[in-house]
Amino acid sequence: MDGLGKRSCSMEKEALKIINKGEDEEMELQGYRFCPWRLALVGLGVLCTGGFLLLLLYWMPQWCAKFTCRRTTARDAEVVLLRSTDEFRTWFLARVQILLAPGRNPFHDLETQTSSLASSMADGCIHRPSGDGSTQEFIQRFADYQPVQIRYFCFHSATYYWNDELQNFEVLTGVEDLQVRCSTLHSEHSKGLTRDQQGYRKLFFGVNEISVEVPSIFKLLIKEVLNPFYIFQLFSVILWTVDEYYYYAMAIVVMSVISIATSLYTVKKQYVMLRDMVSAHSIVRVSVCRANNDIEEILSTDLVPGDLLVIPSSGTIMPCDAVLVSGTCIVNESMLTGESVPVTKTDLPNPVSGERSEATDDVYSTNEHKRHTLFCGTNIIQTRYYTDELVKAVVVCTGFSTAKGKLVRSILYPKPTDFKLYRDAYFFLLCLVGVAGIGFIYSIVHSVMNKVPAKTIIIESLDIITITVPPALPAALTAGIVYAQRRLKRLGIFCISPQRINICGQINLVCFDKTGTLTEDGLDLWGVQRVENRSFHLSEENPYKENLVKSQFVACMATCHSLTKIEGQLSGDPLDLKMFEATGWIMEEATEEETALHNHIMPTVFRPPKHLLPPEPAVSPEQDMELYELSSAYEIGIVRQFPFSSALQRMTVVARLLGEKRMDAYMKGAPEMVAGLCKEETVPENFAEVLESYTKQGFRVIALAHRRLESKLTWHKVQNVNRVHIEANMDFLGLIIMQNKLKTETAGVLHDLHGAQIRTVMVTGDNMLTAISVARDCGMIPSEDTIIVADAISPNNGQAAKIMWRYADEPSKTPHLEIAQEVNISLEDVCHVDEKKSQPLYHFAMNGKSFSIIEEHFPDMLQKLVLRGTVFARMAPDQKTQLIEALQGVDYFVAMCGDGANDCGALKRAHGGISLSELEASVASPFTSRTPNISCVPNLIREGRAALITSFCVFKYMALYSIIQYISVTLLYSILSNLGDFQFLFIDLAIILLVVFTMSLNPAGKELVSRRPPSGLISGQLLGSVLTQILICFGFQIITFFLVQQQPWYTVWTPLTDVCNKSSHNLSVHNQTDLDDHNIRNFENTSLFFVSCFQYLIVAIVFSKGKPFRQPTYKNWPFVLSLAGLYFLMLFILFYDTHISPEIVCVPFEWRLQLLFIILVNATVSVLMETFILDIVLWKLVFSRDKQGNSGLAPAAPRPKVGIDRQSFKCLSWLCCPGKMAPKARYMHLAQELSVDPDWPPKPTTTTEAKPHPESGSSCQFLDIS
Repeated sequence: MDGLGKRSCSMEKEALKIINKGEDEEMELQGYRFCPWRLALVGLGVLCTGGFLLLLLYWMPQWCAKFTCRRTTARDAEVVLLRSTDEFRTWFLARVQILLAPGRNPFHDLETQTSSLASSMADGCIHRPSGDGSTQEFIQRFADYQPVQIRYFCFHSATYYWNDELQNFEVLTGVEDLQVRCSTLHSEHSKGLTRDQQGYRKLFFGVNEISVEVPSIFKLLIKEVLNPFYIFQLFSVILWTVDEYYYYAMAIVVMSVISIATSLYTVKKQYVMLRDMVSAHSIVRVSVCRANNDIEEILSTDLVPGDLLVIPSSGTIMPCDAVLVSGTCIVNESMLTGESVPVTKTDLPNPVSGERSEATDDVYSTNEHKRHTLFCGTNIIQTRYYTDELVKAVVVCTGFSTAKGKLVRSILYPKPTDFKLYRDAYFFLLCLVGVAGIGFIYSIVHSVMNKVPAKTIIIESLDIITITVPPALPAALTAGIVYAQRRLKRLGIFCISPQRINICGQINLVCFDKTGTLTEDGLDLWGVQRVENRSFHLSEENPYKENLVKSQFVACMATCHSLTKIEGQLSGDPLDLKMFEATGWIMEEATEEETALHNHIMPTVFRPPKHLLPPEPAVSPEQDMELYELSSAYEIGIVRQFPFSSALQRMTVVARLLGEKRMDAYMKGAPEMVAGLCKEETVPENFAEVLESYTKQGFRVIALAHRRLESKLTWHKVQNVNRVHIEANMDFLGLIIMQNKLKTETAGVLHDLHGAQIRTVMVTGDNMLTAISVARDCGMIPSEDTIIVADAISPNNGQAAKIMWRYADEPSKTPHLEIAQEVNISLEDVCHVDEKKSQPLYHFAMNGKSFSIIEEHFPDMLQKLVLRGTVFARMAPDQKTQLIEALQGVDYFVAMCGDGANDCGALKRAHGGISLSELEASVASPFTSRTPNISCVPNLIREGRAALITSFCVFKYMALYSIIQYISVTLLYSILSNLGDFQFLFIDLAIILLVVFTMSLNPAGKELVSRRPPSGLISGQLLGSVLTQILICFGFQIITFFLVQQQPWYTVWTPLTDVCNKSSHNLSVHNQTDLDDHNIRNFENTSLFFVSCFQYLIVAIVFSKGKPFRQPTYKNWPFVLSLAGLYFLMLFILFYDTHISPEIVCVPFEWRLQLLFIILVNATVSVLMETFILDIVLWKLVFSRDKQGNSGLAPAAPRPKVGIDRQSFKCLSWLCCPGKMAPKARYMHLAQELSVDPDWPPKPTTTTEAKPHPESGSSCQFLDIS
């Protein structure tokens, strides 16, 4: 037995695999094989349960696998059970299939495949092979090879192949799987594939197409109908039909059909829109080079990784991801990045044989070599090519493995939205089910004791469950979000993820990109400051001068950029455009005809206007005019361009002056980076001071540098040399000063956000001091606040990583932190946290390099820094995403606002990503604003708060509606009665639906207040509201139920009962009345019906709050008119003498007045309890929570001078306000700890050093080095 147990344990360990390790789609995998006897038992169970077991297994994939299969190894699995490793832990099932292929590795030549293919690498992803005639024909051509069985399964538009080497399933993406170096791509992969190789690889990689399959209406219908909610509705309708509630059942069926039809229409429309967006230009005819140098025209769907693609000179839409191996392309990448400025793509560097090393011959990666990679879906505008060798690119990946494919997959298969509201909603529904269970048991026991027939017991007991769980809840919750989406659309904000609107109501921190978001897109040239003999000249307004026309400074400005001409117009980065226009030079690009006459690409030529050139001596008749023009011309041609890289923060060009043998290198970029690459003797000693003076004023500063290259560097060598060899030992030329103005709306919006206690953070790729200056100018950092810069140094020469702390400004200009340390913690400060406190007196600033070092070596410190971090400069795109994750890691609800360029990752990761770009990149962002400024941010938060409060109101109202009806029915069950069909119909249709759908129309409040709504239903204020209203309604229904039985006229009602003295009038009615089998007509029923109907309306008024998050309720005129009409109708029914419904009996007028009095008292108590007790007393004193925005944190004071230590501070806080001693958000815990930490914030001129500990990673130690 022990051996059997060990084998079983071993099987479980062996069967559990991790796929996509370290990626967003990381999942656990378990293998299963079908078990015949289990399948038979499940089939029998399905028959016995009428198909319900099948539904249960459909909803619970893990149960389906365990009930129908037995565990096995992943290698032998027929079914794989997948479970995501994220916080959602979602289960999926996938069927393993078998592919017959002549080999296992698509990158091996078939001639090299041997019988021992099992040891070959089989890492792979395909789009499931179609098994069509062409595939069979291809296999027949290789009949000499023994077919190999390859196991695979498809999941989320990706296909996973079994890898014998790794003993796991793996996705095959393309050429990158081979880990090839750049030189290898040129030498081994730039010759093209044979047709046989192409056909063989297509077996694995499938059709090159991002196919968005639009499900048929039938499939969508089945999927929608199998939703647990609709199954519950079907069960309810069947039950009501059996109980003869035909009208009510028909009404629910009609509602469900309308709801399903609307849902199907919406989902179908979204699929069609996505398909149309993706399929545009997705199938084109392309030219590929074969291994025999033939050029063949094929459909783009036939492309496979390794194909050599010829890029046409007229441009095209890229059908795949490919790396340029020859030529240059001008590309519009707005579909992926949102950047409308065309980008220049150059061919992949091919290190010469003597320089191939780890340093120069890198492994190819699309991320590292994106400047050489053409991405799927991007638009090739222009190409430049050789005569003997066209512009060529090696296909890297196809289909869903491309950048565009991954983007589409993220849209097709989004992660579930993790929001406390939705988790609490399920918990709340479970509570309602628990309440229904109590009623279910009570109904059975009471009915059995009264000897009720078994059929009636079953029907009425199950009916209790259908009453308690409201059938219209999902539709009601969706209505509020739909209304909010429409209001956002009117404000110019478009939403592709409606569930995010509610989450935006919780946002308490907003990250802003700087350029194009906080500041204007365009940059104006403020001036230049040249350097000669290691000293700065005085600043000059522009370089458009005769004496500078032949200077290296102007030559650098004129040539070091990526501008191009498109249809005769200069196009490119706005900064480059302003810089080039300031020189007044002229750019001439070679035409296709001129290029065809030369062996090389004809260079782009730049020359100054003739009137700026110094006058030349007159030409003598003996001189050859052509030779003279050649010698007197001043033109610079571009030999090679190293495009700007945000990671390197610079760009470089190699150019040659006409008539010169030696070449020149010109570089521009971030001043700190450029100065670091220049010879020390050329950089002015006061470089740092001059740069700081400009950046403090908010200018954007660009540095220029030049180097005269060695004569041994020929044209061919320059084409293959690594940029590291060029960008060294440069001569510093000077600075270009650009002015970037704030947008007019920026300061006002940030002021509004700060007033609403919402933190604002700047995340930019610009210089830190420039960013700090802009942050001060726009009010993000008040002028009196201190800025502490964290400069991190990576480990070096055995020394641990360090953080150097310093002030961003001179200490004399900024209040010392010691002033802020004199803070008295009083009882008033502890309790009255809702009162506005002083702003924090310090902020942290850091650059991207320091951020990465701190994240790696000081993970605990990072959490403290993001608590007060306001400026993050020189941040790369992936670092922006990491910052968003760090902020979310301490429980901030984070919004990100950017212009779409380089912000896509952060926009997708944030709780609310707002793109200011209207381009197709906005598909990666949940929200897109048509207004190109940040005024959309407070609008989105206001609408999010209104939508969230609406969801709370609707949920609370629907819960109360169910409980009120549950109380009524339970009380009536005690006398073996129930509500009638028309009564149910009137309550659910005339009252509930009308109230719910008009209640959600309340528009958002006009002001962004400092208080935030609760994040979930399980909060003190909301639970208190619901529970008190339940008790009030229960109390008044109990009073009504027992009070009617105490009336002197009360008797057990019969058709002949006449308590209203109208026997003569009702005689005919009595004769026509059948026996009441369900005992619906009685005084208790009528009384409870009247009271409960008014309770529905009372609760609607109580829960439909306006301020502070929504506009006053009286402005929601559809809701007001609906309530007024319903009140009038109910009063009319209450006091109308004639029978309105056969289910309502006549009661004396005096009792009607008493009912009206009970209703008025009920309304008064409900309103007073909600508005005074809960909103004013309990909200302020008990359930009030700390401000969780910018000021939710206590002032940054190390240790107060009053004699209160940490323990006594906790005790006083607990005694004064016990509900606030344990804040839920992690950043609030941190703030409490840091508020009494004597070593925080770090003092300037100190160093924090990482101290590694073998058992616990690393810790921090402050060292004073002053």
